[in-house]
Amino acid sequence: MKKILVLFRLSDSQKALLEQSIPGAGFTYATRSSVTDAQLEEADVIFGNPKPEKLSGLTRLRLLQLSTAGSDNYEGDGILPSDCTMYSASGAYGVAVSEHMLALTLSFCKKLHLYRDNQRQSLWKDEGGVVSLSSMKVLVIGAGDIGSHYARLCRALGSYIIGVRRTASSPTEEFDELHTLDKLDQLLPKADAVAMALPYTPETQHFMNEHRLQLMKPGALLINGGRGKTVDQQAVLAALQSGHLGGFVTDVCDPEPLPESDPLWLEKNVVLTPHIAGLFHLPQTLEFVLELGIRNIKRFLEGNP
Repeated sequence: MKKILVLFRLSDSQKALLEQSIPGAGFTYATRSSVTDAQLEEADVIFGNPKPEKLSGLTRLRLLQLSTAGSDNYEGDGILPSDCTMYSASGAYGVAVSEHMLALTLSFCKKLHLYRDNQRQSLWKDEGGVVSLSSMKVLVIGAGDIGSHYARLCRALGSYIIGVRRTASSPTEEFDELHTLDKLDQLLPKADAVAMALPYTPETQHFMNEHRLQLMKPGALLINGGRGKTVDQQAVLAALQSGHLGGFVTDVCDPEPLPESDPLWLEKNVVLTPHIAGLFHLPQTLEFVLELGIRNIKRFLEGNP
């Protein structure tokens, strides 16, 4: 009997669904912080995100099904046992993260961050002109699950959407144009807003750097819903302070948590949230993760791709 260790909280009905969907397996439920070494050592399958340093010596582990879309913490040499397969939960977070990115975008476009600052000072002040997504050209870097969901939302509000992805593709219902990365430098000056939904890899480290920031249209908005390390924050800070970059809205930073002393906290045209868009605050996200995990684990145990 295969033993499956689940490392995130499920309701009784969700546990029942999991156990009914994968009959014949034994299930143990714990959390990342409460799981014991013995529970880890007995697992053939782990569903969730254990501490990476706990994995390399697990001789029984054959499958790690993450509960997050990001997998970079588990991708270094020697982190996983040599015969362990890993799946991420990419595809489960498009709704939650894209809606959060849209909320950040609209907040900036309508200057809600400034009005919130004024509210804290009991200041009744008109902050002047705003912009509409309906008249904006939005460049989405990373046209995967999250990027496509965000593009669909912006396009529904009238934006012209340009997508950039690693491989060539015809335009889809989410994008008015789709290009590969080699066209990026030509596209950046055309966009009123640049939205990033990139995973972290060695190739995407500081992907948005000083050079690319300077290519952006003066006054444009930068949105990051991917990983903090894909943006050079020092370059962003300099671009904000020079006035070239109109604003920066992000759910991710580098490092996390962002230190209290970091000057990004005090920048007027920054809206940041503490990497909470992709958690289970939206109940639907947990349902998506559970559904995806069940499908992957079943296929793995049955020997299917």
